[in-house]
Amino acid sequence: MRASRVWLAALVLAAGCSRSPAEGPPATSLRLEIVRVLPHDSTAFTEGLEVVDGSLYESTGRVGTSYLMLSDLHTREPRQRIELDAHLFGEGIGIAEGKLWQITWRDGIAIERDPVTLAEKRRVRYDGEGWGLCGRGERLVMSDGSATLTFRDPATFDATGTVELTDYRNARLNELDCADDGFVYANDWPTSTILRIDPDNGQVATIDARGLLDNVQITEEQLGRLDVLNGIAHLPGTDRFLITGKYWPVLFEVRFVR
Repeated sequence: MRASRVWLAALVLAAGCSRSPAEGPPATSLRLEIVRVLPHDSTAFTEGLEVVDGSLYESTGRVGTSYLMLSDLHTREPRQRIELDAHLFGEGIGIAEGKLWQITWRDGIAIERDPVTLAEKRRVRYDGEGWGLCGRGERLVMSDGSATLTFRDPATFDATGTVELTDYRNARLNELDCADDGFVYANDWPTSTILRIDPDNGQVATIDARGLLDNVQITEEQLGRLDVLNGIAHLPGTDRFLITGKYWPVLFEVRFVR
């Protein structure tokens, strides 16, 4: 979401841009453990990250440059890439019931795509802003920049319900991931905090992701473009996740541990 701001990136990376929750600290905090560091396209304004069946999907934003990329998870070799209409600002992506959906920021348009070819199948309208999206089982989960998650039917994209966070009620939920453990993981924009959310009751655990780039070699050109932490994808069948940020030159494979 949102155009890049260098001053904001510097603030977030230096201080984590942490905010206090509305009603005291959440009950649980998890620790981030880095497994390995992988290369990432530093020109990608990452909005969505998904891993399904050995494939890595990444959507990017900004008007005129938004695209969706499908790559091999292990070799990172691109398989498909599709550009969005020049006037659209691409946001999160989610796969459920064999359907790939891509949302847009302020355009109110959700695009159903073929998960193999990325070809567009249809467009549907929705109200409000689109930030993050993920899929699990028979439902999609969507964020709109508030502390509320909206559940959607993957067949129609109709809203079927909502859940509000019990803690961090001033969170601005952005990129989402629906992991195998049943939780929804969310980037809290524009902070360096990842929230683990129970989609049944809105209970939250926090993960502090500050300092990830401290030991990464970054060129002056890349440093001038760095923006917020955004992009999270569970690696199915493992306890690990991939996380990155907008214009980040690296992708981190991590664990969230107590």
